[in-house]
Amino acid sequence: MNPIQELIISFQDLAAQVPEIIRPFIVMLAGAVPFIETEGASMIGILGGLHPIVAGIAAAVGNFLSVVFVVLFTSRARTAVTNHNRGRVAATRSAERVPASLGYQGSAAFEETAPAKPVSKGRQRFMKWLVRFGVPGASILGPLAIPTQFTSVILIASGTSRGWVLLWQGVAIVIWTTVATVSFWAALTFVVGV
Repeated sequence: MNPIQELIISFQDLAAQVPEIIRPFIVMLAGAVPFIETEGASMIGILGGLHPIVAGIAAAVGNFLSVVFVVLFTSRARTAVTNHNRGRVAATRSAERVPASLGYQGSAAFEETAPAKPVSKGRQRFMKWLVRFGVPGASILGPLAIPTQFTSVILIASGTSRGWVLLWQGVAIVIWTTVATVSFWAALTFVVGV
């Protein structure tokens, strides 16, 4: 037996100590974590002794639920910010009408510039895909650059509707979960021999 087989069997023995009904919930929680997501969570489930279909479904459900939470939170935050900015624009316009001779600087008091943050390479790559392929392409290709939760935030912040983001994030999650689960199962079965 090679070291990889021994490691996998040791992990399965450890996972066997957890009740079988709890294992899919652990995989769901792992799927909700950015950077682990469905790909890593389905691998954890398969290594833990779950059937590949159960592991894939649990990982996808956990990831999608976290994306739904992020989308709902982000869309509410975006709505609050845009409504606040509309009020700020209205106040700025009325401030411009006040003469500066009255001791008021007009709209200069409202102009605050935030320091520019450097944009990460993953976000730059994602923004190129968003411009080039639209929401469907960016959602499907996004997990190659950044986690689906971050992709969802960027899409909502850019003004995309919640339903459209959830639809395409769901499609992307299903595609990547299927690819990762089948690939990992095939590698374990045919290459490692576990």
